[in-house]
Amino acid sequence: MKKIVFVTGTRADFSKLKSLMLKVEQSSNFELFVFVTGMHLSQKFGSTATEIDKYGFKNIFKYINFDKYFQMDKALASMIDGFSKYICEIEPDLIVVHGDRIEPLAAAITGSLNNILVAHIEGGELSGTIDDSLRHSISKLAHIHLVNDEKAKKRLMQLGEDEKSIFIIGSPDLEILNSNKVSLEQAKEYYEISFENYAIAMLHPVTTELNTLKEQSENFVLALKESGRNYIVIYPNNDLGFEFILESYKSLEGMKNFRVFSSLRFEYFIALLKNADFIIGNSSCILKEAIYLNIPGILVGSRQQGRVGSEDCIKVDSKKEEILEVISKVHKMDFKNVNTPQILNSSQMFFTHLLSGKFFEINKQKVFQDI
Repeated sequence: MKKIVFVTGTRADFSKLKSLMLKVEQSSNFELFVFVTGMHLSQKFGSTATEIDKYGFKNIFKYINFDKYFQMDKALASMIDGFSKYICEIEPDLIVVHGDRIEPLAAAITGSLNNILVAHIEGGELSGTIDDSLRHSISKLAHIHLVNDEKAKKRLMQLGEDEKSIFIIGSPDLEILNSNKVSLEQAKEYYEISFENYAIAMLHPVTTELNTLKEQSENFVLALKESGRNYIVIYPNNDLGFEFILESYKSLEGMKNFRVFSSLRFEYFIALLKNADFIIGNSSCILKEAIYLNIPGILVGSRQQGRVGSEDCIKVDSKKEEILEVISKVHKMDFKNVNTPQILNSSQMFFTHLLSGKFFEINKQKVFQDI
């Protein structure tokens, strides 16, 4: 029985991984291991590891890779150390990681240096800022690439990756959008949200713009406040500079038209997103889930520049007046997202490839492929 380790560090990547994890857990051909780390284990960010526990996976290992300062380089080093000891103990056949954060980078480094196959989900995407460098670094370390579309596949081939190692499976979290059974009423009751109409706000730090991040955060919050609308606000990720955003959110305390959460359960979040007037900020959710659900998205700042879906959003600089102007008009706009065809059976496609043995035939010795 082959051992498969999934690495999850955030509420966002767990939403992408869990349908794949469930397929592995339910199979008699594989043994699932879940390495839980990063934001999942932080009280400040909602202790979202409890959401993973609820699925009842047999082999869950939790590892705290951060200190109270959440320094990205130190967290990376700690993660490499902890994950190295973990895989030495269980000796997995495959490590599965997602995205563009330091936890998957650490796992990819450790796996490749220990001659263990690494599969990377959603390589070849454009994230903006330091995230691009992290994502492409993970791709160069990974042996197997599970991508969204042909554009992502082409970018990986530009990076010198072998076409035979690239599998298009779409984005696994989109399956939940159609199968989600949580109603709006349930979500509102669970989180004590009384708004009839509302928007969702999600702002993450742009690590390469640290010198202006405080001003950007303040402009964002001032625009939301002056708009006079109701907002569900969700904490940023724990990248460098998140403190500036959280400091700005303190001014929202006690305001009746704001509900601020460190985290929301994904199924409940989707129920709320489906019924939102719009979503604003710089989360990748604006470019994927919101577009799929045909919810207007306002993309603030540079974080998601050039990424697939950005052409279907309203883009605005991180200036209060400009953000406020767009908010005042968004409900009047004839907003039409171009819903491109999406793959909605990603988990089955992943499992079919896994079961066929294709992944395990891929050479661990990588060779740069010239175009």
